[in-house]
Amino acid sequence: MTHDKLSIIEPEAEDFFDPALQMNPNEGEEVREMEIGTPLHGKRLDMALSELLPEFTRSYLQRLLLDGQIQVLPTQSLFASEAPDAEKVYKPSSKVRAGMRVKVELKPTEQSLAFVPQDIPLEVLFEDEHLRVINKPAGLVVHPAPGNWSGTMLNGLLHMDPQAKFVPRAGIVHRLDKDTSGLMVVAKSRECMDKLVQMIAQRQVHREYLALVQGACPVGKRMEVYQAIGRDPRNRLRMAVVDLATQSGKSAHTSCLSLANHDQHALIYCQLHTGRTHQIRVHLAWQGFPLVGDTLYGGRAIASLSRQALHAFRLSLDHPFTGQHMSWSAPWPHDLQLASQELGLSYNLKNIPVDMILD
Repeated sequence: MTHDKLSIIEPEAEDFFDPALQMNPNEGEEVREMEIGTPLHGKRLDMALSELLPEFTRSYLQRLLLDGQIQVLPTQSLFASEAPDAEKVYKPSSKVRAGMRVKVELKPTEQSLAFVPQDIPLEVLFEDEHLRVINKPAGLVVHPAPGNWSGTMLNGLLHMDPQAKFVPRAGIVHRLDKDTSGLMVVAKSRECMDKLVQMIAQRQVHREYLALVQGACPVGKRMEVYQAIGRDPRNRLRMAVVDLATQSGKSAHTSCLSLANHDQHALIYCQLHTGRTHQIRVHLAWQGFPLVGDTLYGGRAIASLSRQALHAFRLSLDHPFTGQHMSWSAPWPHDLQLASQELGLSYNLKNIPVDMILD
């Protein structure tokens, strides 16, 4: 496969839907009982449920079924030759019959209980009626997840704007790792969210990063990394470069350019063309330049830094509604300034032009 024909696959809007946002955790359990009508006869159970409960995703309904929160009640089929089997174990792929009744228990999940407003300071660099641009500090988790069910940027967005609860994931359309600092764009409506997700998929949102890395990377060295990324089969906590012919993963492309070099460390400018989990961290480590402080991918810790040395310093896009070209910058954080000094790296970041590396 040639690089210019690389298929770039970005998340679709549905990937950012969370059924927990459709429930009010204060209302407790909701039980619905429904009948399978003749038009649904013969369909898979999960597909029939998707039509009966269109506000929930099929994958979410599959999970409820496997968790025992959906029961198929024994009842007489409208088709006399197809009497229901009360002992049958129903799976998502089971075929339904007209006349069946299903009972669905919609209980607040851990996720839904986590989706509550919290007064978390967020630095907003820009805001209009459609979107916000936020400078995320290192250490802030973007979205609730196991181990971090509260204190996230999503909780802060729900506190900042009560209307955010009506937008999937409170408008979050892309993420930064907990210990990566820098710029994120957040939608304020579902319409804006759909537009931004599409723009990201079409590479119309430009995301530029700065990284401190290990390794003597000569100034001016350019790296175009076209390597697919998937879960590391030897360590499920890590991502890795994978061969899509034999392993699951997604294509990924990162552009890199060395701006400064001293001894065994360098300052690297990066552009994301896709948005895979840990993409810059994985691609730079694969090139032999792991991020300073990124012990998960082979980087070594230094005294002045308690996280990986990665900062999303610039974000630019054409406004999804007005079409106006807009660009925002976030200054080099204090901890990365100290780390740069410790490593003897010096560079005037104000001299970095927009889109230093063109497609």
